[in-house]
Amino acid sequence: MTDASPLFILVAGEASGDLLGADLIETLRERFPHARFAGVAGPQMIAAGMQTWQPSEKLSVMGFVEVIKHLPALFGVKRDVIGRTLREKPAAFIGIDAPDFNLRIERELKQAGVRTIHYVSPSIWAWREKRADRIGTSADRVLCLFPMEPPIYAKHKVDARFVGHPLARQFAMEPDQAAARRELDIAEEPPLLALLPGSRLGEIHRLARIFFAAATRLRQDIPNLAVVVPAANSNCRGAIETIVKEFSALDVRIVDGQARYAMIASDAILLASGTAALEAMLAKRPMVVAYRINPLTHWVVKKFGILPTNVYSLPNILAGKIVVPELMQNDCTAPALAAALLPMLRERRIDPALLATFKRLHESLLAPHGSAAAAVAELIAADATR
Repeated sequence: MTDASPLFILVAGEASGDLLGADLIETLRERFPHARFAGVAGPQMIAAGMQTWQPSEKLSVMGFVEVIKHLPALFGVKRDVIGRTLREKPAAFIGIDAPDFNLRIERELKQAGVRTIHYVSPSIWAWREKRADRIGTSADRVLCLFPMEPPIYAKHKVDARFVGHPLARQFAMEPDQAAARRELDIAEEPPLLALLPGSRLGEIHRLARIFFAAATRLRQDIPNLAVVVPAANSNCRGAIETIVKEFSALDVRIVDGQARYAMIASDAILLASGTAALEAMLAKRPMVVAYRINPLTHWVVKKFGILPTNVYSLPNILAGKIVVPELMQNDCTAPALAAALLPMLRERRIDPALLATFKRLHESLLAPHGSAAAAVAELIAADATR
């Protein structure tokens, strides 16, 4: 490897990480036109020119109980990634999100002398601030998507940089709802509800029936209600198509990907907690955030205080107060979801105060183009001068 053609090993574990990874590859290539990229990738990273060792779907597992079932496969991927990385001697290893998986790999590689970067800080404001110390033993540098994170790391003497959130650059400050409907070939007249029950099959099986049942209740009050459901991939589409057959009274349009258009086109959004809530905020649409996890996982989390916060969605965390409804676990029921969504769909416009909050938060997430790539380049340049 020469300085002009560095090798970067990237590992991303889910759709949001795949998006970040693809953006990072493109911006790193602007600085290093002959750079090579390899590791664990999703379709967007592969399309950006990355060689894949393992598909990112193998890491798309959530919850204590669910992870236990997949431990043998996860250990196999971990051994493969560490072995190949040590043989390849890259300029840097970049773990993208998936902290339970990537931070363990990063720790071993850092001890072996590989420069390690963790892209997307784990939610240390929610999952105990003392984790920042442990993250510092794994990552030489942490790339943060949110501006409140680096000061927390600074208290623990961990090198962390705010690099902005790529999604903040990809949404207009005032998205065009009519244009989004035209893109999806959806008429402007009917009230439109966007349903996003998750990008993992487990999430879809836990949430889709509840979401469709809520939409069915809403249609009793809004007879011309239309529903659009973006499917993250073909497997998700197949699961959604099977479940929606149980709800024949609904007018449902399933689209491949195009979640951004679906959100912007909608009058209200019902979504699974996660990155989708941030996208809905950037789309400037009213939303209800809902989630259920495996009951045993939920008991473990509550019993041992693993998740000490009662605020889960990114709009509320960034705002520092409740600005969008959250209906979690036992509160995630069809009647409750329908009741929360009904005023939004009847009004068919976002509250001006909420819109102002969303715009302010959007602006706070912006950083110069290529900030993540700049932080990576700076770190490996420092190595070259030693």
